[in-house]
Amino acid sequence: MEVQILCTKLIKPSIPTPPHLRTLKLSPIDQLKYPIKAAILLYYSTDGSTGSTEEVERRRMDRLETSLSETLTRFYPLAGRYIKDGNWVDCNDEGVEFFVAKVKGCRLSEFLSRRDEMIDQLSHLAGGEFTSPVVSIQISMFDCGGLVMGFRLCHYLFDAFSSISFITSWASTARRRRGGGVRMDEGVIWPTFGMASILPLPANDSDLLNKMKPMPCLRELITAFPRQPSRVEVVTALIWRARMRVSRAKHGRLRTSVAAHSMNLRPRIVPPLPPWSFGNLQSRVMARFTAAESGGNTEVPVPVPELKVLVGLLMDSITKSKETIVGREDVFPTLLRTRNELNEAAEKGEADLFMFTSWCRFPFYQMDFGWGKPVWLSRIPWAYQSTFLLDAEDGDGIEAWVCFNKQNMPLFLQDEDILPFTSKPNPRSKI
Repeated sequence: MEVQILCTKLIKPSIPTPPHLRTLKLSPIDQLKYPIKAAILLYYSTDGSTGSTEEVERRRMDRLETSLSETLTRFYPLAGRYIKDGNWVDCNDEGVEFFVAKVKGCRLSEFLSRRDEMIDQLSHLAGGEFTSPVVSIQISMFDCGGLVMGFRLCHYLFDAFSSISFITSWASTARRRRGGGVRMDEGVIWPTFGMASILPLPANDSDLLNKMKPMPCLRELITAFPRQPSRVEVVTALIWRARMRVSRAKHGRLRTSVAAHSMNLRPRIVPPLPPWSFGNLQSRVMARFTAAESGGNTEVPVPVPELKVLVGLLMDSITKSKETIVGREDVFPTLLRTRNELNEAAEKGEADLFMFTSWCRFPFYQMDFGWGKPVWLSRIPWAYQSTFLLDAEDGDGIEAWVCFNKQNMPLFLQDEDILPFTSKPNPRSKI
């Protein structure tokens, strides 16, 4: 597969940003995020449009560019530039980076049928990882009429909720320009920026930033819980257990471990935030398993806990977190405390830290730009060792993107809990 960049341009807001909105100060929470541009890829099959391939592609690009320009009027900071020295965004309307690319030597259907082999090629479908724009978008067109929309979104400004709000609003604007009975207000989102003023630092903790520290049917196995465990909880426990076995093989003993899962803070904040509050408002929920001492007998390995034990630990942590209400003035101290607890666990090296993020139930598969809904959603694997959970394309099951180093990955794939999902004729068997 060869990906050729045809053109690169900057898409600016259709209406200039007024002077009083030209500066967006990042909240202390945004400043905690890593300086990366996370990737999201949406895959679309041919929509049956009439006309030559060139004509169909031109109409699509015109509609995407025009609707993006209109959307940026509401999401104006995304067309600006991040100023590192002052931790703010200059909303100068320089524009979103927009790539148009052509994919040669492969049809989309062939790509999807071989997607396991194509993992290393995904980065070619989402350009702009190291460029200065806050948002970079690449449209990669296949000769068959299919296309991939690759998004690079600066983590200083985006969490999953914010990503959804931007892409949903753009998709709605694009559909409306095509017509077809879409209401003028359907899917239109007016985000709220300025979390730095909505969630200020507590009066007595202005130096908090300086305190930051560096950085198998499963259902049959889960019984006797006060509520039915979610599929994310079960899959997380399954992978947690497998990673514990890998750690035991590496260290020669079972170690204490922490499973840290992302959670949207917005529903827990009081008073409630304005609708579609934009920025980073995700915390980490931590479930801890404390390994028992082996009593000096190293010949008999301590067994890993049963799956239901880990599910119970996760359920307890998540339930307690959801029931905890956080005042606006406590949001940043809460996030900072969680971050430092994670960093301390990693620094001491006495426990294994396993990071999980779930985008399950987020409506990425509803993102219709006027040529149907995506047939697949993917991320681009990070070097950072973590696990990312996504809905499978048919809505039945979860795709787990597990990042491991090359030495440990074979042990993980051969784990007795994981093997049933990787040894079938289709290597992408869903959990």
